[in-house]
Amino acid sequence: MNFNSLHFLIFFPIVTLLYFAFPQRVRWVWLLVTSYYFYMGWNPRYAVLIATSTVLTYLSGLLIDRENKKTDKRRAARNKKLWVALSFILNLAILIFFKYWGFFTQNVIALGGFLNITIEMPTFDVLLPVGISFYTFQALSYTMDVYRGDIYAEKNLFKYALFVSFFPQLVAGPIERSKNLLVQVNQPHYFNPDNVRDGLLLMLWGFFQKVVIADRVAALVNQVYGHWSEVAGISIILATVLFAVQIYCDFGGYSNIAIGAAQVMGFSLMENFHQPYLATSCADFWRRWHISLSTWFRDYLYIPLGGNRKGKWRKYFNLLVVFLVSGLWHGAQWSYVAWGGLNGLYQVIGDILKPIRTKVLGVLHIRREWKAWKVLRIVLTFCLIDFAWLFFRAPSFMTGIAMIQRVHDELWPQSLFLIGTDGSMGLYTLGLDVAEFWLAMASILLLIVVDIVKEKRPIRPMITRLPVVPRWIFYFVSVYVILIFGAYGPGFDASAFIYFQF
Repeated sequence: MNFNSLHFLIFFPIVTLLYFAFPQRVRWVWLLVTSYYFYMGWNPRYAVLIATSTVLTYLSGLLIDRENKKTDKRRAARNKKLWVALSFILNLAILIFFKYWGFFTQNVIALGGFLNITIEMPTFDVLLPVGISFYTFQALSYTMDVYRGDIYAEKNLFKYALFVSFFPQLVAGPIERSKNLLVQVNQPHYFNPDNVRDGLLLMLWGFFQKVVIADRVAALVNQVYGHWSEVAGISIILATVLFAVQIYCDFGGYSNIAIGAAQVMGFSLMENFHQPYLATSCADFWRRWHISLSTWFRDYLYIPLGGNRKGKWRKYFNLLVVFLVSGLWHGAQWSYVAWGGLNGLYQVIGDILKPIRTKVLGVLHIRREWKAWKVLRIVLTFCLIDFAWLFFRAPSFMTGIAMIQRVHDELWPQSLFLIGTDGSMGLYTLGLDVAEFWLAMASILLLIVVDIVKEKRPIRPMITRLPVVPRWIFYFVSVYVILIFGAYGPGFDASAFIYFQF
């Protein structure tokens, strides 16, 4: 069930109204039932997988908790490691089978061909369950939190199942922690008009990001990336810049709708995006982008690997491992690994060059607080991040390399302004006509303004403190803009969110 579907626009109000109508003691039951219904909307068989992951991690939590009560601490510590290892092995085995088996077999067969060895591997015709990477990581974080003693094991299987399957953030995050969401499952929630208003406002912004911006620019991005060998290099550059906008508005829009929907019902989910394209370095970007995943890898991979505690070169190694794994997490494809590796390499090189950069700034008498210097850093950071996005969006790693070569060989900036035989400018033959293109540009400009303002102060209080009449005019105009200017119908791919495939 997509957030931008009529089904959800009916589903969510009914779920919320009945949630507040039911007594407190059974509300969590209603949310569990509706969460599984929400997930089964894609494929009822998917429920078996999420239930399996839930039971495995639930049992591991109980077994770890039991070891904590034993007097033989050495044996208990050994057994706790065993239960954690089994939980990770079993859950990751499910994830690997459904998401990476085809990738693994293709590469083994390709390697065999390179060595002139014929290798036959079993193949399985399975669909990638939507959101499997998200709920698997969320469930595994619970196992680690119990193991570390950050939380007590949840005794109620069904309340724990709600933590894993909570529908607003189930299929594309934020990847919640048990210390936040599981605790809230056990707390009473009351109808709060402020929560409802603020949550709906955030959902409204999320829908604007998705259907007005992301799905509109997707038409140009899909056209260029689908026919990259037939367009000039400047068109590839334009499409890659717009893809950076698309993926931000698509994924950020989903996160805002999810956080807003949860807030309406009284739940607080973690922030997942914090004006990422205003980052002044690649490290800063990853403190702002997909925060729930970045912090997951920090807490459950980077720090256990040693973090920055074992010397500079070990730190660089750990960073590269984390980003290569992050790339593979996003997809079973070498282009994703290249994307992750580039982002890790940016941070390693940036840290190595930091002393040189500091010395150059001193020689040139450039002060870090100068706005011009900050703007330059933002632009340079965006260029680096956007270059990596090309591999993320390209159909394959080799296609990404070929697209870069085409940009180099056939840039042709003037091609965007050439007039064709039908009288149309080249710019408007890339998937968006004149009106749609400039509507996209206006929407992106609004996005930039909103992010700049949010960098300094929260926007929602500025809206909610308006007098009644202008405030309700704003609400109605916002809904009208989304309904009228949202990208629907033929020519637009207003369907699933990009991150559903991960």
